[in-house]
Amino acid sequence: MRLKSVRLLSLFTAVLAVTIVAGAQEGHPLTGTWYGDFGITPAQRNDLTVVMKWDGAVTTGIVNPGPNAVPLKTARLDVKLGTPGRQAVAAQGGNPAQPAVPPTPSTFLVHFEVDAKNKAGGMDHFIFDGTIENPVAGNRTIVGTWMCGNTKGDFRLRRL
Repeated sequence: MRLKSVRLLSLFTAVLAVTIVAGAQEGHPLTGTWYGDFGITPAQRNDLTVVMKWDGAVTTGIVNPGPNAVPLKTARLDVKLGTPGRQAVAAQGGNPAQPAVPPTPSTFLVHFEVDAKNKAGGMDHFIFDGTIENPVAGNRTIVGTWMCGNTKGDFRLRRL
């Protein structure tokens, strides 16, 4: 019986260690490789890969890694904290009843900019603004809008 308990404890410890290590690798919500597309219409899309890393103070990265990689000019994550909910409170004595208030989740706003060569050989300045959906889950995405000069569209990235 004692050997079975030792094995069970060993298995539990190993599973716990793997879970902690896997969770620790998630890191900052922007860190990682993001892949998706951007475009003006649902039919007119361009592939987009963004690799970002947060060093504890600044987010850096590149767009479309490879021989034609372009560095991010700026990148940031702004977090607007949500509010806790409140249960309803019945009227008591001279105090009126208070209705329940649902909690509001935090919002993770992403902004990044990049300068890229255009087909004429000049530079185009792209600005991307989005929101992280599922910020604490493994299936997080960034969804938002982009603009370059007077051209505007939408984008969607998922973290690989």
